[in-house]
Amino acid sequence: MIIGLTGGIASGKSTVSALLVSKGARLVDADVIAREVMLPGHEVLAAAVKQFGSEILSPDGTLNRGKLGDIVFQDPAALQALNNLTHPAIRREIKERMNSLEVEDPKKLTIVDIPLLFESGLENLFHEILVVYVPREVQIARLMERNGLSLEQAEARLNAQMDIEAKRNKADYIIDNSGELAHTEQQVSVLWDRLGLS
Repeated sequence: MIIGLTGGIASGKSTVSALLVSKGARLVDADVIAREVMLPGHEVLAAAVKQFGSEILSPDGTLNRGKLGDIVFQDPAALQALNNLTHPAIRREIKERMNSLEVEDPKKLTIVDIPLLFESGLENLFHEILVVYVPREVQIARLMERNGLSLEQAEARLNAQMDIEAKRNKADYIIDNSGELAHTEQQVSVLWDRLGLS
């Protein structure tokens, strides 16, 4: 069984995916793959440098995520250009990894964590979709604290994604991660039982 896991930025997707992995699920993490395609030597990073200029690189040749973020989160056309470079490579790798896990053991749960699952139109890849939910004001507060962003920067990042309420309305399952960790753990256990995985 393959379930797509998504949510908004700073909603706690990695917390929920880690809880599911601790119960025995396997994880394909789109963020990890997205970082891999931006490593020195990868064709996607080379294409991004060609598109946005060498100022997106640190002196050691690695991607300066802050610089790239400043460019693309202020300019929808730049964000679209970046997505056009990265998404096909990321999508290919996600499909390869989830298909090989499914072949390996189809009875085991595979969680595919994709922050922009709905935005990328990938719903049809999954049996069901789990949304990790927190209200927008919690997202903004967490994002400002976690990334040291101003209110304006945090809102720009949120505005680049589909609204969290719209994601919640499209979910097959919802984990509300706005409270204590114990409450999230309890919801994950209920979901695990509901999926018949105990």
